[in-house]
Amino acid sequence: MTILENGKLHRVVKRLRKLLAPKALILMYHRVAEVNSDPWSLCVTAHNFAEQLEVLQKYYQPMGLQQLAQAHRDENIPHRTVVVTFDDGYADNLHVAKPLLEQYNIPATVFVTTGYLGREREFWWDELERLLLQPTSLPEKLCLSLNGNSQQWDLSENDYEQGDCLRHGRAERQIQPWESKPGSRLFFYYSVWQQLQPLPEAEQLHVLDQILTWAETEPVTRSHYRSLLPEEVCLLAQGGLVEVGAHTVTHPLLSAHSVAFQQEEIQRSKAYLEEILQRPVTSFSYPFGNYTAQTVSLIQAAGFSCACSTVADTVWRDSDCFQFPRFQVQNWNGEEFAKRIFRWFYD
Repeated sequence: MTILENGKLHRVVKRLRKLLAPKALILMYHRVAEVNSDPWSLCVTAHNFAEQLEVLQKYYQPMGLQQLAQAHRDENIPHRTVVVTFDDGYADNLHVAKPLLEQYNIPATVFVTTGYLGREREFWWDELERLLLQPTSLPEKLCLSLNGNSQQWDLSENDYEQGDCLRHGRAERQIQPWESKPGSRLFFYYSVWQQLQPLPEAEQLHVLDQILTWAETEPVTRSHYRSLLPEEVCLLAQGGLVEVGAHTVTHPLLSAHSVAFQQEEIQRSKAYLEEILQRPVTSFSYPFGNYTAQTVSLIQAAGFSCACSTVADTVWRDSDCFQFPRFQVQNWNGEEFAKRIFRWFYD
């Protein structure tokens, strides 16, 4: 048997082992809210979220993330296990999602970006969405200073009608930003977003201030976009149904920064949450699902017992508990959600 044939056989055997092994799903949510513009498909309405929880309660075995991590270590993952997680730390996780989780008695983990707690400014990607995707006319050219370099966008032939952002996110098959066509407002938003993503927070805010001046508008914190307050984090964790995990301080693209920077972001977020909660914080989620092998080592060294990525896959015996995969849930009704869950488990 050749090396190539041997490698192919090994992959087939591993696939069969995984197919037959007990598996779990970790679901990734961000928000339970209804908004006009949702370019990243982060929002699930309260109605659909309730239908999704009903599906989990009836047909699956909901479990907390730490319980799954322990079951994984014990090599004893229960059949049809599903874990609910939320990223970022929006206030609606407490005020809308938690009551529904309590109603269906389904545990969840909320990964909190600590630097945004109580801040009178939206997450940078939401502020950028408000400035660039809301239905309004904008100047024909945007010129930004990014790390000492000038970047320019021409909007003179930008294809954008007043109703576009209202329709966006409500179609059966939403166009994602990376699928957008050059010349569209969504493409413009995504190209600016790509420039901001790897920057440190201070530079991101500086660029947003440039855009505010260019758009001749003021910073606004929309009430339904705000992040949690420190005291609300405690309320979120009250009762034990919801676990609070760490999601760094400023939500950086970790791989774009030094090891020292990453270590500071990881350790500071953990320490702050432990200070306000007065309990250990042992779960972590990588912002943007982005990390390196060194990042994983830093997570282990910081004392976390598991960490979640954004790789879409099931959890099974051979999964790395510091790179747990997750499936992103979108604004599906119960019927569509049930189909997706079944497909994720058995495809």
